[in-house]
Amino acid sequence: MKNKLIIFIPSIEDGGVEKNLFTVVNYLSKKIKNIQILTCNDNYNNKFNKNIKFIGTKSKFWQNCNKKLKYLVCLSILFKNLLFKKEKILVFAFQANIYAIILSKILNTKVITRSNTSPSGWSKNPIKLFFYKFFLNLADDIMVNSKSFQKEFLKTFKIKTKCILNPFDKSLIKKKIFIKKKLDFFKKKNLNLISVGRLTDQKDHLTLLRSLNFINPKLKPRLMIVGKGNNLNDLKNYTIENKLQKIVKFTGYLNNPYIYIKQSNILILTSKFEGLPNILIEAQFLKKYIISTDCPTGPKEILLNGMAGDLIKIGDSKKLAYLINNYYNNKKNISKKIKIGSKFLGRFDYKINCKQYLNFVLNNF
Repeated sequence: MKNKLIIFIPSIEDGGVEKNLFTVVNYLSKKIKNIQILTCNDNYNNKFNKNIKFIGTKSKFWQNCNKKLKYLVCLSILFKNLLFKKEKILVFAFQANIYAIILSKILNTKVITRSNTSPSGWSKNPIKLFFYKFFLNLADDIMVNSKSFQKEFLKTFKIKTKCILNPFDKSLIKKKIFIKKKLDFFKKKNLNLISVGRLTDQKDHLTLLRSLNFINPKLKPRLMIVGKGNNLNDLKNYTIENKLQKIVKFTGYLNNPYIYIKQSNILILTSKFEGLPNILIEAQFLKKYIISTDCPTGPKEILLNGMAGDLIKIGDSKKLAYLINNYYNNKKNISKKIKIGSKFLGRFDYKINCKQYLNFVLNNF
């Protein structure tokens, strides 16, 4: 019987999960012949190798539907594929893990999952957590992308997981940073700050905006916020109410934020929870000073407990402002942190971590 790998990701968006999806699945497609992606977003098929087949919806109508509807549609397609299967199928859930596990187990199919964000952001409801634990235990294998994530998973659910760090492909950034583009917003005379991430409650951009109220205006700060999301209007209203619109720019999603990161002085992450945020790894590669919240999970691990960047408490806008205000007075220490971060980037090596993904899949066929 032939093997078939179905990648289950009903909603492909523009974020870190998707970056890992493109990198990992394209690598797997070089080693595994029959890979199919089940999604409502086939508009991203140009991101994948040509030998990968899309088995989800084709209509543009589904691309902009809400996630829950996409989950329902893709689960019905998965049901059909598993019910009438002619090959040995392994389901690899990148999203909607619990739903994929339940359906796969009902239809006697092996299922493995990749958890993307810390359990801290899932739910505080003990009943929900009980059901998460019950159904996660049914999965044939679970992987997470940081050591701290792995420890938290064990503590919360009493489940052992495999830890595979995000594979970082330097070549993708190298191609983009040399693209010539006029940068009107960032100037050498300014202290240029940048934040890259979806505009959601998780990313907590309000803490970042609040910090601007405590920054010395003599530093001439400029803040670029790259990303799209439901909180855009609220964040724009805050900038207007606090008269910050001249120093804050919302760019929306950018396919190439790296040219802006390269021109910035500080990259800032203010998340309430994460998994292993790619943007911090990318900023380290571009040799940027990083300030991040010490949220569960990932930043502390990437920043080597503060040796490769500065960590602040979640929501601490005053400490964030303090670190920004001291940027020029602390250049020697900052340069040391940047060098340490760059030195330990090998942990995220593309080939090493992609091979671990391959073994994770092959060991479950």
